[in-house]
Amino acid sequence: MGGDRAPDEIVAGARRAATELGLPVVLVGPPERLVGCGLEVLAASQVIAMDADAGSSVRTMKDSSLVRAAEAVRDGRASAMVSAGNTGATMASALLRMGRIKGVARPAIATAIPVPNSTPTVLLDAGANAECNAEWLVQFAQMGAVFCRHRFGIDEPTVAVLSIGEEPTKGTALVKEAHALLADGRALAAAGARFVGNVEGRDIMTEAADVIVTDGFTGNVALKTLEGGLRALVGALLEAFASSEQARDASERLRPALAPLYATFEPEGIGGAMLLGVDGVCIISHGSSSSTAVFNAIRVAAEAVEADMVGRIRSVVAAV
Repeated sequence: MGGDRAPDEIVAGARRAATELGLPVVLVGPPERLVGCGLEVLAASQVIAMDADAGSSVRTMKDSSLVRAAEAVRDGRASAMVSAGNTGATMASALLRMGRIKGVARPAIATAIPVPNSTPTVLLDAGANAECNAEWLVQFAQMGAVFCRHRFGIDEPTVAVLSIGEEPTKGTALVKEAHALLADGRALAAAGARFVGNVEGRDIMTEAADVIVTDGFTGNVALKTLEGGLRALVGALLEAFASSEQARDASERLRPALAPLYATFEPEGIGGAMLLGVDGVCIISHGSSSSTAVFNAIRVAAEAVEADMVGRIRSVVAAV
C-alpha cells in the first residue's frame, strides 16, 4: 500500500515477479482494495501515509500494512519485506518487529550507486541515522563489505570514508576518528575487506572504492544530489536532442550507443536499498516506484535471501 503509485503499480510489479521469477509473493493491505490481484493477500486494515510520523505511526497503527509485513518476516511467513512506502516507517517497522542482529548498534541503509562499466558503489548510511559516531561507521563498513561481496561478487571489497579531502587530516571529527579506526585494519579483517582511506563526493560514481561509509544525513544528501544531477542532465540532453531536425537525426544515430548507458543510470533498475543490521531482509524502494522498480526490488530481496545476507552479516558482527 506504500508509494506514490500504490496499489496499482505495486500489484503489477508483484504479479510480474511471481510470473517471471517464479517467486511466491504475498501482498499486505486491505483485501477490498486488492480484489482480483491474483496473489495471496495478508489482511491489514490500516495504511501509514507517506507523510506520517514514522515512530508514532508504527507504535499506534499495529494493523498497518508495514507492521504486518515486518511481522510476517519475523514469524517466518515471509522471507523478506519490500516497501515503497514511508521510509522512516518502513525502517521503524523492521527494527521494532524483526529486531536488530545481535551486536549491531544501528541499522543502515545500503544503496547501490551505478558506476559506468563497473560494479556499483555501495553507499551507507543513506538515511537511517542522521547523527552517528565513529564506531557505527566502522560497523557500517563491515556490513557494507558483506553486502558488496555477496550482492556483487567482489572477493575483497575496498572501503572508504566520505570526506572533503583524501588526506587523513581532512574532515569532521567523526570522519577523522572513523578513518583512524578503519586504518587499523583489524576492524575489516572479519569482513574480508580492505580500507583505502578517504574519498570525496566526486568519487562515488567511480571505482575509487566498493563501499563508502558516512553518516545518514550526509549520505542522503549525497544520494539525492546525484539523483537530481542525473535527472537534470538527462532532461537537458533530451531537450537538446529535440531542438532541431538535425539534432533529432543525430539522436536517432546515437540512441543504440546511449541506451546501455541510460539503463545503467536508470534508478528503477536498481530496485531498492537494503536495510542492513535488522534480523530479516528489508528492501526500501523509492516512493515513486513503478511496477518495474517493484519487480526489481522483489528480485533483489530474493537474491539477498538466497545469499543468506542476514546470516553472513550476523557471522561477521559476532566475529569482531
